[in-house]
Amino acid sequence: MQPDSEALASNATVEAVRVPESKRMNTLPRYFGRQLMMGEALVYQSLQSACDAYSGGLWDFFELSSGGFYMTPCLEGPLRIQCDGNGFDGEMSCDAAGIVACLMAFNALAWQTREAHIGELFYQLRDFATQHAEAASIFAAID
Repeated sequence: MQPDSEALASNATVEAVRVPESKRMNTLPRYFGRQLMMGEALVYQSLQSACDAYSGGLWDFFELSSGGFYMTPCLEGPLRIQCDGNGFDGEMSCDAAGIVACLMAFNALAWQTREAHIGELFYQLRDFATQHAEAASIFAAID
């Protein structure tokens, strides 16, 4: 799925669609490419470091109409998120917590690998996050 530059230029709403079970197998390889193992592990580690309640489990995958994607943990929310680096301490939905974990992981992976497509994942998700109902908490957590 390629971003529609006209839609992005006009600040159109970015839509998120849950990936059905039948298409999950190819989702992470499509977005992480050769960084699959490191990228997936970084998402899980990002949430584990920020959320004491997270100790593993299933995740849902979402594809964005802008060409990006993100993952959310399948947990009962809200989740308490604490970010030592910036002092954030608050509760958010599992969806917002997944966005935070993915933004942190995409940023770390982009710096580690210097692969442009990983940086694009960060920016596509960040743009989606600006439209999220919990945008203020998401951006406070990643600041």
